Amino acid sequence: MDIREVVKTCPSITEFQRKVYLELLNVPTGQTITYGELAKRIGCRSAQAVGQALKRNPFAPDVPCHRVIASDGSMCGFNGHREGEQIEKKKRLLREEGALS
Repeated sequence: MDIREVVKTCPSITEFQRKVYLELLNVPTGQTITYGELAKRIGCRSAQAVGQALKRNPFAPDVPCHRVIASDGSMCGFNGHREGEQIEKKKRLLREEGALS
């Protein structure tokens, strides 16, 4: 089943999470988006709320939360972590996609 269909029909996520995850699927491989821009695209005024939804992303890496970065270009968070092994994993995924050098 296509990941979009899985997200659309998943009963264990909120409608807000669904909106975040579906919009994130529009970010192409090799590109990034900020939490704020992702929030704006779904009509939300809170980048932090988007971050919380992504922290709970049960579809990673198929819903590529590693493509979301802070407005200053920093890695900011990944899997609920702000430093350490998870941030290194985020950087590795972005390098593999060509979004980081």
